[in-house]
Amino acid sequence: MSDETIKIWGLGYAPSSWNALGSALQRKGYNQSLLEASGLITQREDGTSYDRFRQRLMFPIRDTYGKIAGFGGRILFSEDQTVAKYINSPRTELFDKGSLLYGLDMARREIRKSEQAVIVEGYMDVIGLHQAGFHNAISPMGTALTEDQFTLLKKFSRNIILALDPDAAGEKATLRGLETARQTLDQETELRFDAHGLLHAEARLRADIRVTTLPEGKDPDEIVLSDPQAWEQIVAKAKPVVVHVMETLAASQNLEDAKVKREIAAQVLPLIEDVADSVEREAYREQLARLLRVDVRALLAAAPQKRQPRRSRGAQREAMESPEASPLADSASRNRILEKEALQALLRDPESLYRLNRSLGLLGLEPLGEADFTESDFNQGFKLVKASLDQDLMSPKEYLEENLPESLEEKDEPMPMRKILPPSEEKRLAEQVRTIVRIRRNVVQDRIQEIQFLQSELEEKTFSEEEAQILLLELLNQRRILDLALQSPLAGGTNLSYRPNR
Repeated sequence: MSDETIKIWGLGYAPSSWNALGSALQRKGYNQSLLEASGLITQREDGTSYDRFRQRLMFPIRDTYGKIAGFGGRILFSEDQTVAKYINSPRTELFDKGSLLYGLDMARREIRKSEQAVIVEGYMDVIGLHQAGFHNAISPMGTALTEDQFTLLKKFSRNIILALDPDAAGEKATLRGLETARQTLDQETELRFDAHGLLHAEARLRADIRVTTLPEGKDPDEIVLSDPQAWEQIVAKAKPVVVHVMETLAASQNLEDAKVKREIAAQVLPLIEDVADSVEREAYREQLARLLRVDVRALLAAAPQKRQPRRSRGAQREAMESPEASPLADSASRNRILEKEALQALLRDPESLYRLNRSLGLLGLEPLGEADFTESDFNQGFKLVKASLDQDLMSPKEYLEENLPESLEEKDEPMPMRKILPPSEEKRLAEQVRTIVRIRRNVVQDRIQEIQFLQSELEEKTFSEEEAQILLLELLNQRRILDLALQSPLAGGTNLSYRPNR
């Protein structure tokens, strides 16, 4: 990185001291309340304060017009694996990470000129690309794009290339970002005459979103440093979003499995229906039919007929709670929401883990563990909660504020079903217990359905009929125990006579 680049982007260094910045600014006349409001220092529970950024390479984060709104910091040296590699300023009156795009102040003119924005993951990716002459690169400063960021970006271009990391987290972030884009970018109404002579209004995206996959283990700044032409080729190979989603979902999947075909079709078809051009839609349907080896007429029958209005969070929750919910509902998606809800409750009150485990024990259930969080991000978050309780250098909440990855900060990526917290500690605890029990019940139910399916397929000889029956009985017993636990007052139920029987 050149001296000129360092100067242009205003890079700096935060020393390892706990109060170097705060003390220096207070000597210059800035009071503590102003420094806290700016996010530069953090107040402890005992009223003392400390510098938020320590031993980090510092990146000023500017708004669209070049005014500094906050800072990002990359750790330079640390043997503690739980310390977050990157942290940003907390939300302030000036800084809201989900409403800013890093580098947009430098890139906006080139984005308008080239009519294309390239979205990369990190600060160094943006800086490295700009230094090499690719001035249309920006970053969402995290793994997923928000609605506000898409709304901001569409002022400058509707041609967007996502160039995120090729690992599993990057692919998941891409798919989450795509759904945000579908709901955010302006839509035009296309009137189509159906077989019954009725007019239907169908939402069509007015944008061109493409995805390019980076070479394994290579970041954009590394690629462009060694070979600028290689970066040009990577951008040129960006695929339409529908094609990327098809290939991503189909990778390493057993396409002989009818259930897998159904799940892929269910996720890809809504995107195809959002394509504005009818010829493109038809081409994508045929491509998906070839990929899944099904008749294209079956896809036409399965395609959504109209965009359903977005359900309220309360309605989403009712659908998840309902025992009559469709058996075709995505159980993995349901559990992801529940895992996130469970983790956010612990992040708000880490010490509630002690009370939660005590209640689970009274119900005859195992304590909450890493195995309850199958999503890698949430699993990491749970490990941090445990680490916050095992250390004694600061309060658990302060530890989490210091070390929580940006992707898990509740304020930056709101929960899909944010709700008003119950008024009492007892009710909040019951809600936590209920969430964990439901997670475990869903896992058991999925396993029961899997065993029953294998039993019905005579050609499958994964295990003997007797072994399958024994395993099924054990799973049914586990489900019975969890169903009873849901009826207990400890989980918000009304069965006062509940006693664990294992």
